[in-house]
Amino acid sequence: MYTLYGYPKTRSVRVAWALEEIGLPYEYKLIDLKQGQHLSDDYKAVSPSAKIPVLATPEGTLSESAAIVTYLAERHGMQEFIPEPGSFSRAKYEEMMLFLTSELEQPVWNLAKHTFALPESQRLEEMHGVSAWEFQRALRVFASMLGGNEFVCGNMFTMADVIAGHILAWAKGSKLAIDFQNISDYAQRVLSREAYERAWRGEMSHLPAQ
Repeated sequence: MYTLYGYPKTRSVRVAWALEEIGLPYEYKLIDLKQGQHLSDDYKAVSPSAKIPVLATPEGTLSESAAIVTYLAERHGMQEFIPEPGSFSRAKYEEMMLFLTSELEQPVWNLAKHTFALPESQRLEEMHGVSAWEFQRALRVFASMLGGNEFVCGNMFTMADVIAGHILAWAKGSKLAIDFQNISDYAQRVLSREAYERAWRGEMSHLPAQ
């Protein structure tokens, strides 16, 4: 069985979503970020970067959500959640994963860093406008890449949709505008999947009482 180290409303929901899509059992271990548990020596032994998510597997631990969901799909969901290695479709999958994590996600994360994640002394108010501008630029490219496709890799739901769907949900929660109809329709389509809803509810059930 896998063990997912996470915290609600973070990138760990991507891994929970992937596990739910494939139908794999897993244990969820809450790492309370607000209490600084991610900075403990015990957790750094699991995640030297002190970040979440981390997936504990029988062979060792994995970090970085895009790498984790790709591993899960290759290990358990080949032909269903990820294109075949060596195929052109797989190359397009990798292309999209790199675009999503390096271009579409970064402005959303920059906004988060300069809103709450960084120490207050390191936050820059100017980054709010810069992040919104960069997100719109990346969103315009994503709208063109997506076109009229049902999913980011065509008509097959892949783990790239897990990453894309979560980024769009995160952007919406950050009050970033999404004014492209094909992206709005796409987000509605992927975020209404039962596996995402199960993953979201499952994580939220672990949220510590305020």
